[in-house]
Amino acid sequence: MNLYEKASTGLKGLDQVIDYLRFGDNVVWQVDSVSDYKKMVNYFAERAKEENIKLIYIRFAKHEPVFENDKDIKIYHINAKKGFESFATEIHNIIKEEGKRVYYVFDCLTDLLEYWHSDLMIGNFFKATCPYLYDLYTVAYFAIIRNCHTYSTIAGIRETTQLLLDLYHINDKIYIHPLKVWQRYSPTMFFPHLIQGQEAVCITSSSDAAELFNNINRGDIRLDNWNTIFNDAKKVLGASQRRQEAVKKRLMKMIIGNDSRMFKLCDRYFTLKDILAIASREIGTGFIGGKSVGMLLARKILETEGGDFVSSYLEPHDSFYIGSDVFYTYIVQNGWWRLRVKQKTPEGYYKYAKELKEKLLHGTFPKEIQEQFVQMLEYFGQSPIIVRSSSLLEDNFGNAFAGKYESVFCVNQGTPQERYEAFEQAVRIVYASTMNEDALNYRMNRGLAWQDEQMAILVQRVSGDRYGDYFFPHIAGVGYSSNLYVWDESIDMNAGMLRLVFGLGTRAVDRTDGDYVKVVCLDNPLRIPPMNLEDQKKFSQHRLDLLSFKDNIMESKDVDEVLSIPLKTDKNLFVSPDYATLARLRELGYKDYKTPYLLDFKKVFTDTQFAAIMSKMLKVLSQAYDYPVDIEFTANFNKDNGFKINLLQCRPLQTKGLGKTVMIPEIKDIKDCFFSSKGNFMGGSIRLPVDYVIFIKAETYLNLSEQDKYEVARQIGIINREMKGKNTMLIGPGRWGSTTPSLGIPVHFSEICNMKVLCEYSSKKEGFMPELSYGSHFFQDIVESEIFYVAIFDGYQDVIFNPDRILRKENLIASFLPESSSFKDVIHIANTSGMEIYSDIVTQRLLCR
Repeated sequence: MNLYEKASTGLKGLDQVIDYLRFGDNVVWQVDSVSDYKKMVNYFAERAKEENIKLIYIRFAKHEPVFENDKDIKIYHINAKKGFESFATEIHNIIKEEGKRVYYVFDCLTDLLEYWHSDLMIGNFFKATCPYLYDLYTVAYFAIIRNCHTYSTIAGIRETTQLLLDLYHINDKIYIHPLKVWQRYSPTMFFPHLIQGQEAVCITSSSDAAELFNNINRGDIRLDNWNTIFNDAKKVLGASQRRQEAVKKRLMKMIIGNDSRMFKLCDRYFTLKDILAIASREIGTGFIGGKSVGMLLARKILETEGGDFVSSYLEPHDSFYIGSDVFYTYIVQNGWWRLRVKQKTPEGYYKYAKELKEKLLHGTFPKEIQEQFVQMLEYFGQSPIIVRSSSLLEDNFGNAFAGKYESVFCVNQGTPQERYEAFEQAVRIVYASTMNEDALNYRMNRGLAWQDEQMAILVQRVSGDRYGDYFFPHIAGVGYSSNLYVWDESIDMNAGMLRLVFGLGTRAVDRTDGDYVKVVCLDNPLRIPPMNLEDQKKFSQHRLDLLSFKDNIMESKDVDEVLSIPLKTDKNLFVSPDYATLARLRELGYKDYKTPYLLDFKKVFTDTQFAAIMSKMLKVLSQAYDYPVDIEFTANFNKDNGFKINLLQCRPLQTKGLGKTVMIPEIKDIKDCFFSSKGNFMGGSIRLPVDYVIFIKAETYLNLSEQDKYEVARQIGIINREMKGKNTMLIGPGRWGSTTPSLGIPVHFSEICNMKVLCEYSSKKEGFMPELSYGSHFFQDIVESEIFYVAIFDGYQDVIFNPDRILRKENLIASFLPESSSFKDVIHIANTSGMEIYSDIVTQRLLCR
């Protein structure tokens, strides 16, 4: 760029004062009113017309237009209500489309406070937009109203802009006082100047200058507009209920979001005092995100509707929330905004995600945010905390985003500086997870790729206690108000169910290979899922996740090792003697062997009120939501078997619905069906034609090298793309989505998302076993995508399984994967036109023939 290529303000005297404008200049006017700004804009516009330079007017504010209808000026109307990202991106695209050497006039930026409520975000918009205008040799006019913004906002604008000019209108006279003129200087440039017609008279006399500035209200130190709004709201707490409700709704739109089903629920239960309490624990500004809202709303519902019976069992929370504006601030102030805009395009969505993710892991936070981080960490001291994603769309009706974004434990050991650095990196990891492939695929597949999905963060104290060198809760898990995975027709679906683990709840939400959670039907917690008695030990939990104070990390330990540590309660609540294993050991001659334990939580259900409280909680929440819900929780017990439940998360439970009763045809010959069973399916009552079956053979799969097992998963992903729009059943041994290939097929959900039916079958010979892991993040994806799920326990009572019905048909793998002949003995694709799968939720019958 030629820094000496001059442009005119249209005001001869001002051009002389500042040595003209330069192409690339951003010009910010500090004014007392838009009408004063309008005068300067008109000079600029007239000169643009004379020189035949295109002039663009960016119109977004409610104030009077700075231009009346003028055919020579191109006007873009931008909706600032859509939020920062949509607004800034739309303007970025306009600038890109209009190209170089264009003049721009923007409405007064102060008006954006009405939509975004935050000085911080106005500063971010300016920092995101002005460098791009500079690079394209444009000249752009902006205005801000004096004494309406924080010093830090003005400082950020001063740092970014090329010109910052004070404009005063005093006693019918116009004065201009340049505060910054980049790469230009004269001995009188930064004196105030009186504008007389086209002339600018420099005021150098101390007497005249003092008289002028004495007439100017410099204003007090201002808080961010965000803080001012909330401080003013506190004064309304003693006002009428009607007034409080009006203010509450305004604040809710600032931290919870716009009108939605969740917003209406929050409006029903939260008071103004509640909203102010939430805001007092927010770092930065903006929304607190779906996960935070869900947790807070559920707690408020239980306090309001649950009565003393429920609320007395609730562990208090003291969480903090990092506002969604901090996410954008982090991107803008590290200079990545243009990369972010490129990534949010169809051609750049995947192309630039990796680069942006890498940058997100290595940025710096603004000083004022760092200070708030420090204060929060001082509050928590050395208590372990967890940094959890809480994006705008997360945990809402229709979009759970289960497991798509990261959560990071901070054990919080070490020096204050070490603890701070670990926390900062945890925040970066959560931000970077917005660019994870699974998250990108999820948003794309659900039509959310172009929506604002800014990331807020929930910071929670980890629930639990210290036991030796470890920290963990006694039990944790996920709960469902509706049990959509039943295996016995006597199960009451509406009583709810739990997935329960000993230790941290990570094992309850992830399919943990080689380990199994406790599945609990709340109508009869002692009911055992379908398995042979001798398999109870095998299909139980053997390891737990915990935080190690000694090593300052989350790690896994054998349950038996941890059970030897005093647990500050009766460990027999969680374990029962495993007499079957003890008998086998004695048969083998081991006489002095300690009695082994089985982690079955039996006495939790027989000796405490835990199951009754959980059932009541789920029922109350489901009734308030008028929709099934799922929750994440922990529970900690004392020496008297009393306990407190910490409700960590609550969201609408994504369900397909039960469907109408389906008549299941009678089987005349068991060889006539592919499979049949009682229960062990999920997806309601269906009758569905099956066009293709993709069958993974257990024996040949198991004999593959580990690398080839992963390659099988990738090949399934390729086939999955070809099956879009077809009724396809995918059936394989063990667990789909396993991270251990010897226990199942290690696919990502995006590699099976087009399937209509997903089956897991057991194979005792090869050691494969399905897991009743309804509620894991992988299964959340299956439910949301309305994929019907089946677990086939071959050899168990009431189960018929005839793989030959598929394997004797022609293998069509070459039609879908022409270059994959090496996998034809593992992957068998059959055309099954005429085959149907039937299920009936009432009778719990399942048939595929």
